[in-house]
Amino acid sequence: MIQAKLENTATVLDVEDMTCANCAIGVENQLKKLGADDIKVNFALGEASFVAPKSISPDEIAKIITNIGYKSRIRENDKDEKQGLSSIEKKFWFSLFFTLPLIAHMFLPNDSFMQNPILQFGLACPVFILGVFHFGKSGLSSLRNGAPNMDVLIFIGSASAFFYSIWGAYISYGTSETHNFLFFETSASIISLVFLGNLLEHRSITKTTSAIKDLSAMQVKTAMRFNSKGEAEEITYNAIQVGDLLLVNTGDVIPIDGIIIEGNGTIDESMISGESIPINKEKGHKVIGSTILTDGNIIVQAEAIGQNTVLSKIIDLVKNAQQDKPNIQRLGDRISAIFVPVVLGISFTTFLLSKFGLDLSTQQSMLQAIAVLVISCPCAMGLATPTAVMVGIGRAAKTGILIKGGSTLEELAKTKTIIFDKTGTLTTGKFTIKSLNVIDGNKQEIIDLLFNIEGRSAHPIAKSIVENLKTKAKGISLSNIEEIKGIGLSATDESSNKWKVGSYRIASELTDDKLHEVYILKNNKLMATLDIEDEIKPQAKEIITELINQGIQIILLSGDRKSKCDAVAQKLNIQTVFAEQLPNEKLTKVEEYSSKGNTVMVGDGINDAPALARASVGISFGNATDVSINTAQVVLLGTNGIDKLTETLRLSKLTFKTIKQNLFWAFFYNMLAIPVAAFGFLSPIIATATMGLSDIVVIGNSILLKVKK
Repeated sequence: MIQAKLENTATVLDVEDMTCANCAIGVENQLKKLGADDIKVNFALGEASFVAPKSISPDEIAKIITNIGYKSRIRENDKDEKQGLSSIEKKFWFSLFFTLPLIAHMFLPNDSFMQNPILQFGLACPVFILGVFHFGKSGLSSLRNGAPNMDVLIFIGSASAFFYSIWGAYISYGTSETHNFLFFETSASIISLVFLGNLLEHRSITKTTSAIKDLSAMQVKTAMRFNSKGEAEEITYNAIQVGDLLLVNTGDVIPIDGIIIEGNGTIDESMISGESIPINKEKGHKVIGSTILTDGNIIVQAEAIGQNTVLSKIIDLVKNAQQDKPNIQRLGDRISAIFVPVVLGISFTTFLLSKFGLDLSTQQSMLQAIAVLVISCPCAMGLATPTAVMVGIGRAAKTGILIKGGSTLEELAKTKTIIFDKTGTLTTGKFTIKSLNVIDGNKQEIIDLLFNIEGRSAHPIAKSIVENLKTKAKGISLSNIEEIKGIGLSATDESSNKWKVGSYRIASELTDDKLHEVYILKNNKLMATLDIEDEIKPQAKEIITELINQGIQIILLSGDRKSKCDAVAQKLNIQTVFAEQLPNEKLTKVEEYSSKGNTVMVGDGINDAPALARASVGISFGNATDVSINTAQVVLLGTNGIDKLTETLRLSKLTFKTIKQNLFWAFFYNMLAIPVAAFGFLSPIIATATMGLSDIVVIGNSILLKVKK
């Protein structure tokens, strides 16, 4: 039902060492060069999915990605979990082992053995070589791919300090001034601190993706399947096939999406839909995998497994959310793309002005130039949007709100107008009896007749009448029941009376009153009329009132009769109503309002699909038609659906606000930090630590979105 899965032919790579959006762009560009299709690179999750071309195998592609600086391996199973220390953790601890003694020399006297340039070179060399393979290789590849990343700046900064120290040791070796030329600790500290920042960033980002882990944890590991002998046996989840019969007992988690073929029970679907009240289900009802059978025993026939289950599609929606970038992110992307070359230019200019303009020493000029390189942080700009989008969409998914992409969040946050369909959206699609107007005869006789004759019809209005009268009517014997095509039904009772029930057309010769929905005739005499009204969805009035109070324009747009639409609009205090609209007329109205500002369309029918597609954001429900679900950008799960609408808008505004806060911090940090470093107020080591802190601030603000009100 929900279109969000990867193609079956897609290969998924686990990709390590992607630390920013530019890293992801570099991997994506490399995959494009290799001819891969359907490419999705997610640096927050450390994965890349693609459809490999026939000319090269996925294994070869993984090796090429590894060769450009990002360790890659094909994921054999979506649930694979890495054991032990990660690559970045190993690199950090290795570099720290050599860096700590180098830093210690700064606190020792000039005649200490730690001031020996050969010893310092020996300690710095392993760290620098590791930095070359990590930052140098990645930076060089990013330059080749046309998307220079943070590693370019880190490598140039650490290399400058390292080679300057070698040159300084050479020209001053054996003199008392040698220690003034040694900055090996600066080179090693830059590398170690960036590794530390990457490590903290990696651990922080995993918290932004916890919604995926929480959703994945819902999936059962085993199930009870009936074998050919009719015996229930335990099997693994991966062994379940479409058509298998599975036994689910009280307290069990339903393993897959399917249909109940035997038994009944009460099911808690809150983990999928956010609906707190358990639902009673019986034979013929659909069930969703990972929901809980709180009471009863059922046998379920598997209808969807693997990536086709509702849970898997929800997980894919969250995982792929940041691929659909909000407009606001494009500003950050454009700046990030030119950021590294600009910083290199500023760093070089800083050195020239300090050395030749301000007549500072070569060491001081070089340190200020290095500080500019390492304090700059395009990573924060790259992390600002995707981390917030991941948390926002993940939080929404856990409450039964499925949002297809980051750009949808931005469009929702700017909503000016919401257009509602009526039937199935604001109303339940069921009808209640407003009044039974008896003109002649006995009221109970007419109730009994209506209940029994309408019980033979499949029309929605007939079903609603039967449901309304089932506690008031008693069974009577009817014969010669016939359908009068397009008009109603006729029948004969035990006393040979001929009854007709239907629209105004059966009574047109007897009355000019066309204002009722149902007319009841006995022996061609008008006995009664029936007025019905749409059943308003629970909380619909409160929701509409809240939206109006937020300054959002509310419009009712329906294909139903004007009298019906006006009645619903009056109950819900909707001022603008367009009734008796065909699908193309609905589309025209949506286009008209969309041209004036962000317009949301809420609907659930096939006839709503064009309008849902044309609106700034289309919203549908989990129990709607497949066409409307596939067309909409937001799907609200649960039995009511509309009760989650205000929460959807609230979460979108919170997420968009968080994105703006993150981008403001990233821009503000760089605008402030670069001049401070250029004027020599920060050493390269302090600048490196500050750079890592800026990433943590952005990620931390995104994580707070989990609990923001």
